[in-house]
Amino acid sequence: MDRERWGIMSIKSALPWQIKIAVKILLARLPASYRFWRWLGIFKAGDMERSEYALGVFSDHFNGVNFARKAGGFSTLEVGPGDTVSSALIARAHGASQCYLVDAGRFARADMVPYLELAEKLRSESFVVPEVASCESVDELLRMCGGCYLTEGLCSFGTIPDQSVDFIWSQAVLEHVRKEDFVGTVREMYRVLSPQGVCSHRVDLKDHLGGALNNLRFSQQTWESRFMTQSGFYTNRIRYKEMLGIFEDAGFAVEVVHVARFAKLPTPRWCLAPQFRSIPTDELLVSGFKVILRRQGASRA
Repeated sequence: MDRERWGIMSIKSALPWQIKIAVKILLARLPASYRFWRWLGIFKAGDMERSEYALGVFSDHFNGVNFARKAGGFSTLEVGPGDTVSSALIARAHGASQCYLVDAGRFARADMVPYLELAEKLRSESFVVPEVASCESVDELLRMCGGCYLTEGLCSFGTIPDQSVDFIWSQAVLEHVRKEDFVGTVREMYRVLSPQGVCSHRVDLKDHLGGALNNLRFSQQTWESRFMTQSGFYTNRIRYKEMLGIFEDAGFAVEVVHVARFAKLPTPRWCLAPQFRSIPTDELLVSGFKVILRRQGASRA
């Protein structure tokens, strides 16, 4: 079965972006579970099932910032945990007392296999980890780790108290937040962030079809239609400077720590929808970035 899966993934990677869109639109409407499509690698909410990757991603964000209570007893929030709730276990191993995991649906694996593997990985690196082997369900694991899995997207933030979170982070997730929900999501992150707290986000501005700018070919009306947004390849198409502006308007002080760029435009300008053709080339060349956000006027811990 693994050979079949890898064969399908190889075929998928070789398909032109036009075929990928057509195939995903078709498959998204078939009566198969997300778990099945995830196994095939066709629809996949990240790569957090791999313990080494999950720990590496958390460490990249956690080690790159300072905030109040970082030494222990802090509260953290991951936006878009994807296929596992592994971050709750990792955060607890780093001293968190509470971990919110906010997503647009219940995508996390319900079996214990990835979490038992992660626990062993953490112990091998000298972290103190709860005895999750005794857990019979993911919900039990979450309770043991002080985790709270919220799966109603923007609405989920309403259950989190004001200024109660010390550390908010996400990995290639913000570009997937529906455009109509993006400003609200950023404002909610600001609301729940503690006065001395910090956010760390990596944002991927490439299309999620072939790593270019093919998502910019479509009109706003077409791209934001339910037909497209529910087909497994949606990105909100908010560009680099516009996104930074939204952060600032919400009240954040913005620190850009890394910017990745295309060597040249991967999609010809004339192929883009009219609303994107006038964007300066230097802006279109930004393929991703990492940003740290704090409340404006807040001192660094």
